[in-house]
Amino acid sequence: MLLKVDKLNSWFTSEEGSYNQTLCDVSFSIEKGETVALVGESGSGKTVTALSIFRLIEEITPIKQSGSVIFENQDVFKIGREKLRSLRGNSMAMIFQEPMTSLNPVYSIGDQLVEPLLQHRGMSREEATSEAAALLSRTGISEAEKRLNSYPHQLSGGQRQRVMIAMAIACRPKLLVADEPTTALDVTVQLQILELLKSLQQEFNMAILLITHNLPLVRSVADTVHIMRNGRIIESGSASDIFTSPGQPYTRKLLQSIPSSRSAVKKNGNPLISIEQLRCQFTLRGKRKRLFLKNDKIIHAVDNVSLKIPQGSTCGVVGESGSGKTTLGMAILRLVKSTGKIEFAGLQLNSLKGKALRPLRKQIQVVFQDPFSSLSPRLTIEEIVAEGLQVHAPEITSKERRDKVLKTLAEVGLEPEMASRYPHEFSGGQRQRIAIARSLILRPQFLVLDEPTSALDMTIQAQIIELLASLQQKYNMTYLFISHDLLVVRALADYILVMQQGRVIEAGPAGEIFSSPRQVYTKMLFEAAYVTS
Repeated sequence: MLLKVDKLNSWFTSEEGSYNQTLCDVSFSIEKGETVALVGESGSGKTVTALSIFRLIEEITPIKQSGSVIFENQDVFKIGREKLRSLRGNSMAMIFQEPMTSLNPVYSIGDQLVEPLLQHRGMSREEATSEAAALLSRTGISEAEKRLNSYPHQLSGGQRQRVMIAMAIACRPKLLVADEPTTALDVTVQLQILELLKSLQQEFNMAILLITHNLPLVRSVADTVHIMRNGRIIESGSASDIFTSPGQPYTRKLLQSIPSSRSAVKKNGNPLISIEQLRCQFTLRGKRKRLFLKNDKIIHAVDNVSLKIPQGSTCGVVGESGSGKTTLGMAILRLVKSTGKIEFAGLQLNSLKGKALRPLRKQIQVVFQDPFSSLSPRLTIEEIVAEGLQVHAPEITSKERRDKVLKTLAEVGLEPEMASRYPHEFSGGQRQRIAIARSLILRPQFLVLDEPTSALDMTIQAQIIELLASLQQKYNMTYLFISHDLLVVRALADYILVMQQGRVIEAGPAGEIFSSPRQVYTKMLFEAAYVTS
């Protein structure tokens, strides 16, 4: 047995000296070469468990712990600092959830990769640099030697995650802890990361502790699954047993939250949104070569896109990062420059400017991907939700405005007393409901939803899907739903638009696209997302 966690308990200490228990009698084990998954909602104790294995929490916050973590027959809680430091680098490694915050922004990728090789494998600087380039190449990053000089902000999300993996495997650990390693990545990048981890696992006979709320992912890669809730493991078993015969009501609830396909397709009606030959392009300014000549590059973010969205329906837009999904939505909202025809309810949006466009803003709203960054931290929830009314309905009284705010909050499942609180006091799912309420209060006809369920727990995701479906039915709203989460798109969309490099390569009714995709790229997306007809 490689790792055994036995009756692990954890209490965080508050400033007042009180204790708040976060883990209660957590016990599990991992064999060499095995993949074990810890599954549960945010706050269930998954990450605290993982950090406890490395004794990382005690370095950042006061914590009291009991129980044991036995790694290769030695209790991690009882060894000294030097031995612990050696274990962390050589035998145990961790891939953190957000690589951008885990990588040091002021050091190059090469410097950060070389460090563990110098510290734990005793290599010379030249040997370590050569090995660092080999590690990057091993994880699928092209031009590895050149990339050693890059900084984290110069890499994509998938590339940063590959760098984190390269750092983690630098010393060929026996245990790799992967904390949400694919969260918010494109489905194709997710598949590449998982295939990489599988190949490394086989090569080094490495054990993997996978922490995630992505249930289709767990079913695909895990040998053993532990379901966590409120700091406890409430159910354990093989992946096949957990997914086919769950014993606990909470486990069944988690499995039921996996989005299912939409039961019916709406009939064709009059198009609310009509787009013809829409184009958006951006210029990347290059260095001046000679007099009057520049090495500029034209990026065709949206290239000759046409579509019609019937009133009361949902058009799902899918594709990898950089395919033009968000730019398409922003162009319809007239937030980026474009050419072509954009028609809303018979009105030519392209011809409207300034004051002429403002009255239509209340009919065309948007919910952004990250509600925490799109909600003002200085305003209360009431002020945030009421802001649109102050602009578009200044004639109503403050009492009428407050009544509308409270009614709208209730419609999205939030309590009236929450109106006086601030965004940081809410969970991710609650903040997304607030963002929806801010748009909903104006009773828009058309709503652009840009990755509204990205990185949310499966159960919260299911709640948001249900909320959006009920609001659409109640107010006959029309959605443009942008996402790389194909399971969520399948649960909401009536029509599908598949984009690649700014172009629409496939479009049609959702049922037809998901059951019989025609394009190789579409099939690849579905396979990577574990989508089946």
